[in-house]
Amino acid sequence: MKNRAVSTEDAPAAIGPYSQAVIVDLGGNRKLIYSAGQIALDPATMEVVEGGIEAQTRQVLENLTAVLAESGATWEDVVKTTIFLADMSDFAEVNALYGEVVSDPPPARSTVAVKELPKGVLIEIEVVAAV
Repeated sequence: MKNRAVSTEDAPAAIGPYSQAVIVDLGGNRKLIYSAGQIALDPATMEVVEGGIEAQTRQVLENLTAVLAESGATWEDVVKTTIFLADMSDFAEVNALYGEVVSDPPPARSTVAVKELPKGVLIEIEVVAAV
């Protein structure tokens, strides 16, 4: 298996020693895509978007859409997501926004509350896709 790093200017640049995503070639034209967690950074400014959980969730979903596209995938290909929330009271709002982008049947998902996230953001999401 050969792994390939993914990088797009349409999502925030990595702020550490990691790739935006990695594509794992399984052979037979089958690939798995593992994204890094995306946070609510505007890729143009590398600043956290303002506007609370709704604005941050929308930015995270846009960032993931860009990473998936660069990887040759869409939300229809996503099989697993993990959502990290700084405050579980934001779950209902995040769930509604998330529901706007995922396909039917929705991917498997875990949602966990964490003490804090990079740059003080309220949400981080990572995905696994199969193409």
